[in-house]
Amino acid sequence: MGCCGSAERPKREWKPLEDRNCTDLPWFLLFTLFLVGMCGICGFTIATGGAARLVFGYDSYGNTCGQRNEPIEGVRLSGLDHTDRKFVFFLDPCNIDIIQRKIKSMALCVSQCPTEELATYYDLKKFAMINGSELCSYELPGHKYPSLPERFEKCPKLPVPQSKALPVFNRCTPVDISCYAKFAEAVVTFVSDNSMLNRLIAGVAASKEIIVGLCLLALVLSMILMVIIRYISAVLVWILTGLVVLGSLGGTSALWWLYIDYRMTMNETMTKDLRKTEEPNGGMKTTKDHSQGLLIYAVSATVFTGILLLLMLFMRKRVALTIALFHVAGKVFIHLPLLALQPFCTFLALSLFWVYWIMVLLFLGTSGNPEKSEETGLVEFRLRGGLQYMTWYHAVGLIWISEFILACQQMTVAGAVVTYYFTRDKNKLPVTPILSSVLRLVRYHLGTVAKGSFIITLVKIPRLILMYIHNQLKGKENACARCMLKACICCLWCLEKCLNYLNQNAYAATAINSTSFCTSARDAFMILVENALRVATINTVGDFVLFLGKILIVACTAITGVLALNYQRDYTEWVLPLIIVCLFAFLVAHCFLSIFEIVVDVLFLCFAIDTKYNNGTHGREFYMDKALMVSHR
Repeated sequence: MGCCGSAERPKREWKPLEDRNCTDLPWFLLFTLFLVGMCGICGFTIATGGAARLVFGYDSYGNTCGQRNEPIEGVRLSGLDHTDRKFVFFLDPCNIDIIQRKIKSMALCVSQCPTEELATYYDLKKFAMINGSELCSYELPGHKYPSLPERFEKCPKLPVPQSKALPVFNRCTPVDISCYAKFAEAVVTFVSDNSMLNRLIAGVAASKEIIVGLCLLALVLSMILMVIIRYISAVLVWILTGLVVLGSLGGTSALWWLYIDYRMTMNETMTKDLRKTEEPNGGMKTTKDHSQGLLIYAVSATVFTGILLLLMLFMRKRVALTIALFHVAGKVFIHLPLLALQPFCTFLALSLFWVYWIMVLLFLGTSGNPEKSEETGLVEFRLRGGLQYMTWYHAVGLIWISEFILACQQMTVAGAVVTYYFTRDKNKLPVTPILSSVLRLVRYHLGTVAKGSFIITLVKIPRLILMYIHNQLKGKENACARCMLKACICCLWCLEKCLNYLNQNAYAATAINSTSFCTSARDAFMILVENALRVATINTVGDFVLFLGKILIVACTAITGVLALNYQRDYTEWVLPLIIVCLFAFLVAHCFLSIFEIVVDVLFLCFAIDTKYNNGTHGREFYMDKALMVSHR
């Protein structure tokens, strides 16, 4: 870490970038121990053969293909030498368990996959004699296949399809995968017509160049929008404000017009209606109820519109502050263009970790003690006792480490923006402020990031558990229980979002003052409470503007995609490519504009601190940009 302790000032003040201390060192040590545990799980799977069994495959008697095996007590035909048998062959590869999504078939280790379709047992015998690859159970001699009575249970189901070994995992897979149609239905549940699935997949394959081009277009549009949003933010914000005000006034006017028109119509027809109706009191009561209802709606809308107009009047400077922050955020990206690469770095780090996590999870699925299934008679490997908790440990690691990577991105961006803001002469910025921010994070603040990400993990895990329970009990629980589960899930989701926002500001405070997580969170929270109206304005107006930006990017990409794919006349052939492109465009826009949002939030915290401790006089000059000074006045 570069130091051995963290000391707090007796009486702290905001002193941006003046000194650095290690923060939350115990949490860094705890996170390091947790990572050691994650690596230990990976090592366990390798040491116990789980990794080898996944990569090389194993047969139904517990033997790993391609190597010499030790015998398993109580399991016949175990402990065989499969050095020359490197491929896994399934006797019935199309016998698939839809629920468990796995092949329910005896597996053998063979020296060669069948290179052509074998229609009879004589073909099996010929294949075994020529290639030395016996496709029936090990105790059956190849030259007797056609005459053995056990051939129906211990030989492959006829006809044996032509197979090809997978490149890495050495499983014999049928070349014609039509028998996997039911398995595809289990994975892609919305597909009921196999021909439809084939056409959709064919459309994606035929449009792969267009899909790649549209994805690159979405990427370019996102990067351009982050720069030009500084110029269009004022227009968007004031148009949004005007539409809200006009909509509120129009709705209120329409309600009053309906009420007045209803009253006039009621007065003109009251006498006639009373004479014709058999229940005059009931008719009068119903008419009166309608009139009172319209009056209540009109009065409520009037009160709402009045409050809205007053808020707009008093918050016009705060709306101007939002525009100024967007303008300055655009300048930050001009001075620090490498900030635009942060989504790539984060996505790469997350992708590498997720690939590692999935591989270790698969290793765990083939680790443990061999057990013979009473139902099928096949050998399966299962974790028993305390070892089964490794899966839960591994699942917690997925959440904590993913949140840790995202928090590192937030801290890196916050550190670079803080350096930019509190450097009076922008020409004297560090050569690589982003790299400097990364080095400060690694040297001083990994413990803070670990602590903040762990807090999010503590909230996310119960929410995921409740979501799992809700899905498992779907259709079984009563309405009250369903409502309570959804309410708990919603509350935990809201708490997670609030903590994410507070964590982000805590990281910015740590980047400014080098204080521990709790201290930074408290300081940032106090600053945000003192500027509650400004925070509300920035988060509502600013978030909506960024949301419009995401919609704009998706719309432009979708329109371009429709024009590019239009030459394929059949709609069903390009609907799936277009959906893929739109989802990717939204994901890219969200990643890039989330960086822009972080920059805006950090700039606001710096602005709030600047205005609190400086007044523009000699010795207490502002750090802020001229655009922020204008909005401050």
